[in-house]
Amino acid sequence: MALSTAFTELFGVRHPIALAPMGGSAGGALAAAVSNGGGLGLLGAGARGLDWVGRELPLLAAGTDRPWGVGFQSWAVELATVEWVLERGPAAVLLAFGDGRPFAEAIREAGVRLIVQVTDLDELAQALALEPDLIVAQGTEAGGHGALHGRSLMTFLPVAVDAAAPIPVLAAGGIADGRGLAAALALGAAGALLGTRFQATAESLAEPMVKEAIVRGRGEQTERNRIIDIASGSRWPDRYSARTLGHPYLDRWRGREAELAADAGAVQEYVAGVASGELPSPVWAGESVDLIADLPGAQGLVGRITAEAERALGGAGRR
Repeated sequence: MALSTAFTELFGVRHPIALAPMGGSAGGALAAAVSNGGGLGLLGAGARGLDWVGRELPLLAAGTDRPWGVGFQSWAVELATVEWVLERGPAAVLLAFGDGRPFAEAIREAGVRLIVQVTDLDELAQALALEPDLIVAQGTEAGGHGALHGRSLMTFLPVAVDAAAPIPVLAAGGIADGRGLAAALALGAAGALLGTRFQATAESLAEPMVKEAIVRGRGEQTERNRIIDIASGSRWPDRYSARTLGHPYLDRWRGREAELAADAGAVQEYVAGVASGELPSPVWAGESVDLIADLPGAQGLVGRITAEAERALGGAGRR
């Protein structure tokens, strides 16, 4: 059974799987591997500038002859960086977390597919006004940043699918195997965008200790918080929090976020501690970590997940 969807037809890819453009983890090698595996690899430019993008994007472009794209954080990226990427022939640009209007026109004029990620219905309405080619609906199970007050994917996804129609929707948040992909398809999605699962792969730029922590982690050990952003001096807007595995600063400052923000010494201590190794780096991870037990190559993982989804859909409702 071939999993042909509006997403696979839109991008000419074999499998309904896309790589979440995770800043710091989804570099050129990982994005190329996902594209070579038959999915859509998205470089995680995030809030990074041209130095990082200029290093990783050539690795991606040289590493695959299949469709690929780049993802940006709308609240942080500059138009010049987006335009530089558009000149290099991506199949898609993904915008997330913020107002995409300053970039949408340039993306359309370049003939590049526009993907917009949303975390709630208000963001979905704003995204649809940009006339995107694809929507990503992210549930609160997702690792990394998302809505501070959002909804689980199970309830948010079908509502987003109905509201966005006929624009196809990818599901994001808590999906790490074929059963999750199958469930997303059953709820009306055209595929899934996976982050934490691909962070724990051979090509990921995540530190080895981060990959090991994901393999060892459990979903109940993850926590959505703003403490890490505050302690690191991040400029992330207050409406977004981040899901991470446990960290000493969470135990120390939980429920005291305003106090932490006002304590310059504690912020300096965190930054210095992480830089020196006295404090662990934060592990951005979603609730799906229970399902991750290995560190495979991303190219083969794409097909493996799709095969699992085919089996799950074929056996649904049977003993």
